[in-house]
Amino acid sequence: MTAAAQPLSDECEQTFDAAPGLATAAATSPRKSVVVYAMNYAPETAGVGKYTGEIAEYLAAEGMDVTVVTTPPHYPGWAVQPGYRNGFSATAEGRITVLRAPLMLRRKMRGIWRLLAPLSFALTSAPVVFWQILRRRPATVFCVEPTLFAAPVAQLAARLIGARTVLHVHDMEVDAAFAVGHLNSRPWLKALGHVFERGVLGRFDRLITISNRMAEGLVLKGVPDAKVSVVRNWVDLGQFHPMEDISPYRAELGFRPEDFVVLYSGSIGAKQGLNVLLDAAERLEDERHIHFVVAGDGPQKPELEARYGHLANVRFLPFQPYARLNALLNMPDLHVLPQDRSTADLALPSKLGGMLASGKPVLVTADEGTELAQFVEGAVYLTPPNDPESLAACILRARSERDELLPHARMALVQSLSKRPAIIAIRQLIDGGGP
Repeated sequence: MTAAAQPLSDECEQTFDAAPGLATAAATSPRKSVVVYAMNYAPETAGVGKYTGEIAEYLAAEGMDVTVVTTPPHYPGWAVQPGYRNGFSATAEGRITVLRAPLMLRRKMRGIWRLLAPLSFALTSAPVVFWQILRRRPATVFCVEPTLFAAPVAQLAARLIGARTVLHVHDMEVDAAFAVGHLNSRPWLKALGHVFERGVLGRFDRLITISNRMAEGLVLKGVPDAKVSVVRNWVDLGQFHPMEDISPYRAELGFRPEDFVVLYSGSIGAKQGLNVLLDAAERLEDERHIHFVVAGDGPQKPELEARYGHLANVRFLPFQPYARLNALLNMPDLHVLPQDRSTADLALPSKLGGMLASGKPVLVTADEGTELAQFVEGAVYLTPPNDPESLAACILRARSERDELLPHARMALVQSLSKRPAIIAIRQLIDGGGP
């Protein structure tokens, strides 16, 4: 996945034509081909890109010829990863052809920039995906939200060749952009966004989303209920599991056996509401054996480091190598999954699966009645979002109980998020089957 990308050119396309199992097979066996159109893709290991990469790899392993049109890997730091450039490129990765198009990026992705980044990808990738669909004539065009801006061109090309269109909704993109305040000062833009959204969603043959509330939201936007299926984001239980030995991270970070370590690992953006967790850390600063670790990256991280970096009980880490992620998730005494109240039911956090799979206790901030609260009820600690006092009190409770809270319920819950059944269901829906 990390092979150096080569410039997109006619010569490169001819190479793909000659490669067994790539463009040639797509042209001769259209029923076994798919074009994946997604803003985020492997080797991104956080968020949507991880799942889209695993879907594409599974489809290829099942014998399908897969073409992916995407960006250079850039999330969650909003900076292109080393080994890639923010330009057009093409690589052959096994049976997968990966075509990348540039997008507008800057470190502080706020306000109108949160609109410009996906819009720029929609514009730069439009001729690429249009030509790939017409040329390869796939049976299915599989789009991913975010970003919905890119979908109309793919829908048009799919209609011209009679291909099926499927949308995988990870994020209620328009709603979330306004809920977390990125674009609240522009009500006319919100109205325009909803009109665009309803028009595009209705033209897909099938929609897959990751929670029941998100499915209900799609129906409220005019999508027929019969078109919508729910497949929750999964966790690979072969990759993430309880360790028999103590995680090496505890020694590496200087923690002692009596220390109680609280971990947040993942993207650091507005909807995560991490300031509430760090406000709780500030309240617990005198509890000398309670330590907080925030591991990850994202647009909010510099501000959080500036605001809370002075706290002796808080440590910021970058994203850790994927090969060591299971060790990291086995390091704490308590995982915390904060979520801003404004984004309730607009997305179901994918990082929850890895937290649960580690076997460690988990604390989730969610209001009663939200799908997240209902999903984890009885298996995790629950506190209201945006309430640092309650969060701090719950952390003290978790320290005193030391994993007495229904560990069997946690493992039963994580079994429901197993990877193989979920990804098989996605394949069936891409093929035209499924519920």
